[in-house]
Amino acid sequence: MRLTAPARITDGERRTRLQRLTAAMSENGLDAVLLGPTPSLRYFTGIVWHPSERFTGAIVFADGRIEYVCPRFERDKVGGLVRIPGDISTWQEEESPYALIADRIGANSKIGIDNQVALFTYRGLAQVIDPARLADAGPPITSLRARKSPAEIALLQYAKNITLEVQRRAWEGMRAGLRASEVEQFIEHEHRALGADSGNTFCIVSFGEDTSLPHGGEADRVLNEDDVILIDTGTQYDGYNSDITRTYVFGEPSAKVRRVWNAEKDAQAAAFEAATPGSFCETVDAAARASLAANGFGPDYRLPGCPHRTGHGIGLDVHESPNLVRGDRTALAAGMCFSNEPTIVVPGQFGIRLEDHFYMTDDGPRWFTAPSQSLDDPFGGVAPLA
Repeated sequence: MRLTAPARITDGERRTRLQRLTAAMSENGLDAVLLGPTPSLRYFTGIVWHPSERFTGAIVFADGRIEYVCPRFERDKVGGLVRIPGDISTWQEEESPYALIADRIGANSKIGIDNQVALFTYRGLAQVIDPARLADAGPPITSLRARKSPAEIALLQYAKNITLEVQRRAWEGMRAGLRASEVEQFIEHEHRALGADSGNTFCIVSFGEDTSLPHGGEADRVLNEDDVILIDTGTQYDGYNSDITRTYVFGEPSAKVRRVWNAEKDAQAAAFEAATPGSFCETVDAAARASLAANGFGPDYRLPGCPHRTGHGIGLDVHESPNLVRGDRTALAAGMCFSNEPTIVVPGQFGIRLEDHFYMTDDGPRWFTAPSQSLDDPFGGVAPLA
């Protein structure tokens, strides 16, 4: 099967996002929203900027205008990145970008702050703007970003298809004596070869006992016969992320590993079945934990069992809100995208994580990638990509 790259996000879609943001600003009594050098700046304007101590971002006004803010010496570069027209206001090195922002929004205006900006940005603003006029723009921004458009879902699907194939190729290439770092390098190469915009955005390759540490150990382990292997990795396409985990055995699985692997698969399936439109995010986590408890794990976060949430949102960030975790009472709605990775940790021995992602439709959840078929044939039914 061949991969066909989907269309990247258009400026038309970004304008629609901005219209929704200004509508949300009106509902929340905001005169402006300040976007920092975060994924939300990319989401609304298309500008990708590496964060630093020098503020670069955009002010979105309630009337729909955009004004970009950057250091004077970056003006030409920022100007070349602008896709949604707007004035560019600049500040010199001895000047304060926060004073400039205060001047641009005007006296008595209430401004919502991008919830992903650095703390020093908020503190700088609070020195020149009455803190009573500063609001958290996180809730409206998060709500807008959580529900993906068909174009976003297509981009996520493409990135996940690539990573699933990379995972399959890594499984095929396992041999005794490989170091974890060698597998990471292979995965980096294959992500690029298959058309991702980058190599690994992250990569965890764990062998043996290291698989009992959810984010892997520090040693560069060598693969031995009958080791449990856990690989958790992802890449990006047009900024949209993949994040897939597969766990299997190099050699012959023990009866205990097989029992735990099957319980993990049951929990992942239970979480998926519980993801019904209108139900709360926390109900998905509860379903996974109930399945684990029925198989003798937990309860709650006790080990052997699942030490973390069942899943997280995903999009331009690998981890986005809302989350599939107790206490998150966000209602599931069409367009929301989540990981499903309940994980079972057997301390000091091994861990099993099967991670796939799903997106919500009006009729229920849909898998981006088919879950692992079995411990003996983890990629069964997955057609290789050319």
